[in-house]
Amino acid sequence: MIPRYSRPDMVAIWSPESKFRIWFEIEAHACDALAERGVIPKEAAKTIWEKGGNATFDIDRIDEIERETKHDVIAFLTHLAEIVGPDARFVHQGMTSSDVLDTCFNVQLVKATDLLLADMDALLEATKRRAMEHKDTVCIGRSHGIHAEPVTFGLKMAEAYAEFDRCKKRLLAAREEIATCAISGAVGTFANIDPAVEEHVAKAMGLQAEPVSTQVIPRDRHAMYFATLGVIASSIERVATEIRHLQRTEVLEAEEFFSKGQKGSSAMPHKRNPVLTENLTGLARIVRGFSIPAMENVALWHERDISHSSVERMIGPDATITLDFALARLTGVIDKLLIYPERMIGNMDRLGGLVHSQRILLALTQAGSSREDAYRLVQRNAMKVWDSYQVAGAASVDFLTELLNDQDVRKYLSEEEIRDRFDLGYHTKNVDVIFERVFGKA
Repeated sequence: MIPRYSRPDMVAIWSPESKFRIWFEIEAHACDALAERGVIPKEAAKTIWEKGGNATFDIDRIDEIERETKHDVIAFLTHLAEIVGPDARFVHQGMTSSDVLDTCFNVQLVKATDLLLADMDALLEATKRRAMEHKDTVCIGRSHGIHAEPVTFGLKMAEAYAEFDRCKKRLLAAREEIATCAISGAVGTFANIDPAVEEHVAKAMGLQAEPVSTQVIPRDRHAMYFATLGVIASSIERVATEIRHLQRTEVLEAEEFFSKGQKGSSAMPHKRNPVLTENLTGLARIVRGFSIPAMENVALWHERDISHSSVERMIGPDATITLDFALARLTGVIDKLLIYPERMIGNMDRLGGLVHSQRILLALTQAGSSREDAYRLVQRNAMKVWDSYQVAGAASVDFLTELLNDQDVRKYLSEEEIRDRFDLGYHTKNVDVIFERVFGKA
């Protein structure tokens, strides 16, 4: 991934140095297990650890060897032999390249997931704080982009919290599914290596032994993993899109923090654009796109081919690095998000009380009107307000006044009953119940 969207800790997991260190540990742990079973000398296993464990692998030298051998694992093993000496002949006994490559890839994915889980915790913390801060900050809810009924901004944040909490659970499940190890040899039959070696390496590397690995770890695991990252990216995009809409000039109920010295446009000095959330929308598309090639990697020929290899060399680092950056960026956006409660009330009031139309509809039906007649009566008055809004950009006709003057409505409802339905508190009276469901009891 390009440096612009990368953070150092995640990048380090995918560095050549990290990869070759993991390769060495897999091979060295396998040697320990082989030595315990008398397959190789214990002194050889000790020497491999002592010389290889303290070595700095020469990336340029490995690349030089690979240019000749056209095989990355052989190039590494050849370089390791240059470091270890004669005892290197005991390395890779009964193993195949996929044992090293697949086990390493899963180790890297597990390490990457642990960083993503930490990112998720930080995002959840910021989202919960803003939810509590604005639990009672009333704003208009919208369906189809049109004013519906009042909600609170805290509820919007609570929804995001619950969504990312689900994402965290999915990521934990994906971590468990991907954390497997294969040291089963050519075509996965353990013909030349004891299954106990795989168990030993798996435990040492913090993994579980893959039940059936053919010559590769089954790629349905990886398909589910990258699909999970795609779902998380989609949730990031949903929140980012919400913020982008709220920052529109005509709405401006919330906006990204605009720092001192920040510029919004090279041409228009007045601009304050939602650049961070627009960026998140784009990054989400990238992460989500990686799920398709991961699914297409599931169908390999027979016991293995390497059509998946080139795909994973790209999507492994790029998906995790990008999502790591995106989660951190969204956390920052939410943490510093500017909220404008007065603007929220002002926007809600622009439609002259139409947000209470359902309560009037229900009151009419409860007073004896048929639903069809009640709907007609409410809509008749609502459209007068709507038409005045269309002309002026703010309703010049008041919904409450129209209802009070409508004799057909007054056949069913008294002035007091109508006014009672315009109490804003009715719309948000159960916010505490929702918050308890999301966050638990205070």
